[in-house]
Parts: sequence; structure tokens; C-alpha cells
Amino acid sequence: MTRRVTLGRVAGVFGIRGWVKLHSFTRPAENLLHYPHWWLLTAEPYQARLIEGKAQVSGLVARISDAQGAPIEDRDVAAALIGAEIQVDREALPQAPPGSYYWHDLVGLEVVSSADEPLGRVVSVMENGAQDVLVLEDGEQERLIPFVVGPIIQSVDLERKRIVADWAPDY
Repeated sequence: MTRRVTLGRVAGVFGIRGWVKLHSFTRPAENLLHYPHWWLLTAEPYQARLIEGKAQVSGLVARISDAQGAPIEDRDVAAALIGAEIQVDREALPQAPPGSYYWHDLVGLEVVSSADEPLGRVVSVMENGAQDVLVLEDGEQERLIPFVVGPIIQSVDLERKRIVADWAPDY
């Protein structure tokens, strides 16, 4: 089964010829335009082809195809895509550099303290402007741990599905 990763969403329309505005979750944002095929999660999901895309001062815009592969040229058709998630196949992503991780690869990992005390399971990752933050759940408790490799995050083992953090359970 092919895993897909959400890299952005359709945020609005641009002009009258069917272009869409994009909100990218990639860093840098323009990386979203490096993928020629997207899965659009609409009422009836389909694989779209990126025909043309570019960075504007206000963000990214793109011209994409409809479910039949034809370029979308109508503003109303493009408007129907607003809010649709943009996904790509996981295999299409380049390998992360050493010491870097894709957020979706961290979700589901168990986190333990340096004393091997369980802290919870990663349910999501967010950013607060200064750094990425792991959102953990441990039963009813939610815990936020800054994802700062070195001082806080001591190791990430994707194969063992385990993160070791210099963090106490009572923080």
C-alpha cells in the first residue's frame, strides 16, 4: 500500500483562468512545486498534474489538471478545490539529510526520558516560530517537547520507533 504525505493545501483562487493559491507545508515553501503529480483530497480524490507553478510575493500559485488530466481553466472549477489537501507518494520525497526528519516519520514514535521513563507517543508535530515541537499523548495527558536535537532530543531511532529526550515526566 502506498503511503501518502500531505505537503500543502489549496488555499484560494488566483485570477480568472483557473489558477489556485497554495499553502505549502514544505521548507522552503517552493519545494511543493518540485512534485509533478499531486493527490488532491477532494470529495472525490484524484491525481492532479502540476502544469505550472510559481512563487509570488504573497505565496505560491499553480495551474493544475482536473481528474481527467485536462488543465483547469475555469475559476469556479478551481474554487471548488479550496481546502483540498495536497499529497504526494512518500516514495517521491528525497531522503532526509542526516540528523533531519520528516514530521510524518516522527508521528507514532514512543518517547522516553533519558532515564527510560515513558513520556508518551508522538501524535503530531508543530512549530512555534523558534523550533519544532513534538505533541505527545500519554493516556489523557498531552505533553509538548521542543524538538531540539542535542540539548533535549538525544536520539531518534526510526527503526525501533523510539525517541530519547532529556525530559522529565513531571515537566
